Amino acid sequence: MSGNIAPSDLIDALDRQRRKLGFLSIPALIALTERDNVILDPFSTLISIHADIGRGNVFYPATRLETPQPGMLAIGDENTFYTTTTFIAVDGPITIAHHNQFGDGTVTIATNRPGADIRIGSDGRFRGMIDLQGKCTLGDGCQILGNITARDIILGKGGSYLHPIADERGAVLKGHGQAMGIRLEAGQVIAGEGRFDAANRRMQSFYHPDAK
Repeated sequence: MSGNIAPSDLIDALDRQRRKLGFLSIPALIALTERDNVILDPFSTLISIHADIGRGNVFYPATRLETPQPGMLAIGDENTFYTTTTFIAVDGPITIAHHNQFGDGTVTIATNRPGADIRIGSDGRFRGMIDLQGKCTLGDGCQILGNITARDIILGKGGSYLHPIADERGAVLKGHGQAMGIRLEAGQVIAGEGRFDAANRRMQSFYHPDAK
């Protein structure tokens, strides 16, 4: 193709590439805004044609939600996906409820191994360099904060990070390192330094004594 390219021809060329890989066309992305979703940069946002997207979500540039078949990736309402958030649902479902924050940072959530299944409740916060894998259940109000690779974890549900009583908030992993097979109840937290050990569980009021 030579000479000047009409805007419509450029969009068509981009959409052909998107369709090859199973992503929504740029007009289809814009159509998501009819349900109060916000697509800040449709040219760098990639959402699978099979993804189930709710209402009022915000997608920052360079976000990717990918799945090869229907029924594998479901997003609820009023979640925020900051730049470099990536969801890949291949061998199992990823289900996200409402009012979660993914980023700032590089957040990757992937079900790319047999038996994987990741379910995240509402009002969670996931900030940092996070890699979530395997079979995970993260209840309402849970947080993962830091540079953390987590697989096969269960975090108990509770209030959000704004809840006034720390020990009633959703469970938290924070720090850096690998968290494998960890199970926390509401109000509990592990601050990892290279490795997360269940023996290091504390109540969140240990770190937030003014919020007892």
